[in-house]
Amino acid sequence: MRLPAALGASSLARRLVLLALTWSLGALVVTALVMGLLFQRAAIRRVDETLSDLITNLAAYSEVGDDGEVFAPPFTDQKALLTYSGRYWELAEPTADGRIQPIADQRSHSLFDTVLTTPADLEARLKARPGRTVSYDTRGPKDEPLRARAQQNLLPGRKAPVIFLAAEDRSSVDRDVSNFVVATSAAFLLLAALLVVAIVIQVRVGLRPLFDLRNEVAAVRRGKAQRLAETYPSELMPLAHELNALVAHNQEVVERQRTHVGNLAHALKTPISVMATEAAQRPGPLAEVVTRQADAMQKQVDHHLRRARAAARTQGQGERTSVAEVLDELSRTIGRIFRDKIAIDWDADEALFFLGERQDLMEIAGNAIENACKWGRSKVRVRADAAGPERFRLLVEDDGQGLPPDRRAEVLRRGTRLDETAPGSGLGLSIIDELARAYGGVLSLTDSPLGGLRLEADLPRAED
Repeated sequence: MRLPAALGASSLARRLVLLALTWSLGALVVTALVMGLLFQRAAIRRVDETLSDLITNLAAYSEVGDDGEVFAPPFTDQKALLTYSGRYWELAEPTADGRIQPIADQRSHSLFDTVLTTPADLEARLKARPGRTVSYDTRGPKDEPLRARAQQNLLPGRKAPVIFLAAEDRSSVDRDVSNFVVATSAAFLLLAALLVVAIVIQVRVGLRPLFDLRNEVAAVRRGKAQRLAETYPSELMPLAHELNALVAHNQEVVERQRTHVGNLAHALKTPISVMATEAAQRPGPLAEVVTRQADAMQKQVDHHLRRARAAARTQGQGERTSVAEVLDELSRTIGRIFRDKIAIDWDADEALFFLGERQDLMEIAGNAIENACKWGRSKVRVRADAAGPERFRLLVEDDGQGLPPDRRAEVLRRGTRLDETAPGSGLGLSIIDELARAYGGVLSLTDSPLGGLRLEADLPRAED
């Protein structure tokens, strides 16, 4: 199961996964360390208990001679009889300068001709804890690691205290601890891998309603649906209701504005018609000015009506318009007008559809092709191709004289004309730009390989 793309640092799913993984893996690491430490302590405690039993036997069965000399029992442990077996004991006594001195010949056979090494502060530690056992680590006859215990006692018949030392090779304990750590680490790594999968699945399943909500909102935006209709968990239903209310409010606002613009436009049509009629009935210089300005005003009214319709359509349910059919119709219609001057070459994929009303695409492509034919010398090339799953590009090029880069932004402003001597209101390119923006696209002007101007409009594409 795959998480959505774009899971960057700001992704909610990634945040939840990383947060859960952080505390889960942290808890696993701490648990593994604690378990390893507890196992090690338990193993060392067992060794300490064995050594304490050995010291207890030594203290209980050691004898003191008439001259105060100490004699260890003849048998304490079978393993202590074997040379360098890993289990050792020894009897010692403190010296006047605070050191520990072994008592001659009172040690286990396993030590053979060596003695147990003791830390420099052992006498002080034993003196501070009389009758109690002190533990420490040292090295053995074969330089093996030893776990050792010491206890200082007073024996009947002897004034000087006796120190009983016992030690055991801890290599096996360290090896068992290492094996335990390796085994538990492998188990925890497997558990961590399962946790990663479980957390990803949990987050994916838990956030699925959010992903469904996102997809449904996208469907509303693309015009496939008019409102959110799915049922979501109680935490998301208020958001879904608010989104539906927002969509309804936007549609209401757009419809109200469109109605307002329409009413205003229709209210202006009658005075404009009266002005044009009166001017036509009274020929003269003033009548020509009035007629020209009335015609310009009528075009402005029609322009704003088109914009209002386009804005409303982008808020409503989408419509699929065949790009190839529109270009074919426009090429034949405009081609007849400029048949003595321009040859129009067009090409578009039959499976390419515009997500919008046919009339809007006719406005965009028609104005672009007519403008290219007006300024081209002999050839106009029109292409429409996909720019992704949701967008397509409309390219219109001519072989005219082109347009300087410093004037390209200027001609997109409403009413600006490329040539004041040429007929027209200067609305063609601005209409294309405004309609493209109404559909969330942009219009760009660049140099054409044909030598003239290249117009590129980015428009929404309907899904196949």
